[in-house]
Amino acid sequence: MEITIAAEHDADAIAELHTASWRRAYTDLFPAWYLNGPLLAERRRSWRGRLAEPVPGGALFLAVETGELLGFTYLEPKADGRVILDNLHARPGATGRGVGGRLLRHALGWTAQAHPGRDVYLEVLQGNTRAVAFYERHGGRRTASRVCHFEQGFALPEFEYTWPAGTPVADASF
Repeated sequence: MEITIAAEHDADAIAELHTASWRRAYTDLFPAWYLNGPLLAERRRSWRGRLAEPVPGGALFLAVETGELLGFTYLEPKADGRVILDNLHARPGATGRGVGGRLLRHALGWTAQAHPGRDVYLEVLQGNTRAVAFYERHGGRRTASRVCHFEQGFALPEFEYTWPAGTPVADASF
């Protein structure tokens, strides 16, 4: 498995993987009309936009094996001095193979180099118990709990997990 930097032409593949991941993880959380309706089109618009006009200091990494996109992670510096790990997804069917762990370690290591001294945080829906367990196993500290309001008109409780600056990172290469 190789970790690479995404390019503009990767947007649709990222959107398709993102949609498949949400459909699997959020079946019992998101309304069916959203998961089975506008989700893919929204993800395509979002990733095409992010790759066409990248956020300064941000990064989008892909996990690729023999030409297949297995996962991705997106990081963006925020005005509060932290870096948000805004997405971390492994292709359904490729979970349990270390894709998420590799991407997370890579993201933490990259942040330590590109944005030294900044904490990394993410937001995860409380009902996504598999992801919550993954982040806790990988050293994330629960630092907040709140409600996430989706522009589509629904709201769900979420946790924030943080990896403080200086958190040891093993097996990361950039």
